Amino acid sequence: MYDIEARHIIEALRSGVPSRAVGEYFSEARPKVMKEISGRMDMVCEDGKSNGMIICGKYGEGKTHLLNTVFNLAHSNHMVVSYLSLSKETPMDKLYLVYQKVLQSTYLPRRQQPGFMHELEKISAGSPVANEMLLYAAKHLETDKLYYLFRSYLNTEDSDEKFLLQADLEGDFITNASLKKIYRRIFGQPVKYNVNFSKTKHCRDYFSFMSHLFTQMGYHGWVLLIDETELMGRLGKKTRLKAYNNMANFLLPDLCPETTFTIFALSASYVEDVIEGKHEYANLEEVFPENQEPARTVLNLLSRAPQLLPLTKDEINEVLCKIQDFHGRAYGWTPNLSVSALTEATQSGGYLLRTKIRAAIEFLDQLYQYGKAGHTTINDLGEETFTEDIPSLADLE
Repeated sequence: MYDIEARHIIEALRSGVPSRAVGEYFSEARPKVMKEISGRMDMVCEDGKSNGMIICGKYGEGKTHLLNTVFNLAHSNHMVVSYLSLSKETPMDKLYLVYQKVLQSTYLPRRQQPGFMHELEKISAGSPVANEMLLYAAKHLETDKLYYLFRSYLNTEDSDEKFLLQADLEGDFITNASLKKIYRRIFGQPVKYNVNFSKTKHCRDYFSFMSHLFTQMGYHGWVLLIDETELMGRLGKKTRLKAYNNMANFLLPDLCPETTFTIFALSASYVEDVIEGKHEYANLEEVFPENQEPARTVLNLLSRAPQLLPLTKDEINEVLCKIQDFHGRAYGWTPNLSVSALTEATQSGGYLLRTKIRAAIEFLDQLYQYGKAGHTTINDLGEETFTEDIPSLADLE
């Protein structure tokens, strides 16, 4: 009898596509860094102390897998999780675009699909949560736009207005004029901003508002997992420095939204290629000669970021044993292999953990299908090739 879940795990590992399910079942490796992450997460849950950290590693050594493991750990702690990768469309120098992507990739605990607006719709005007959020928006944010917006959202009965206001909360910001018009129609009063809202200057308010909202909804915190951070290196000089300043909002406790924990994952080569190669400290002194914080602190954190070490022999053996077990469950057979035999079969898989895993699965595939295996090798591009001991046509003549 085939095990569908085991089949999913094997196919995810074979393809190399990051998977939350793989992160759930293969979570024992790198106990030191996971212990630190778990400890920081506990501080957020128990004390509300926000913070963030940076991890780096070589290509194919498990950064994304680690983030998926943290994803499952956060959900087990009843925390909301947002998972995104930086890209050309989601650059770290434009916080309002990051916010929009974050909201699109936000998962409530134990939910397989992103989204939480259905929970927001359950909050009624005059309820304790609504009153607390309105007080917070009015007194604790840099602008009071979200006070007027959330109060309008709670009280409007017009479906078009509701849609526009909800879209704003999700990062598709409406104009100040449109909000003022809606508020006046509902309450018969004008909007009087303490500070005129600008999405390029005040997007931090939205992160703070949402983190407070998740706490009021009964969740233990908000975990933000940000992958492909090394793509900041493709930005221009000034935009990179702006990106570092934006990162500070998720890494430095004094600037973080409440009850949040953020992990940035980036390539191990970022320090050499960008910070040193593009002379970031000199750029910082040139562009911001008077006030170099918090970008300088973020550069220091990037330079000192702990690197994921290659798995030990015992850790690799443990992973291979699990792969063998899942392969047997996935295809309904019993691989009769020793750990040493499977380990030897992955030696041609290069030094990357990802390709070693693929080599192991390829080896097990051959045993399952043919009862014997050839040799799996890795070319310079990391692509697998397979050779069998099959005679050529010339040998048969």
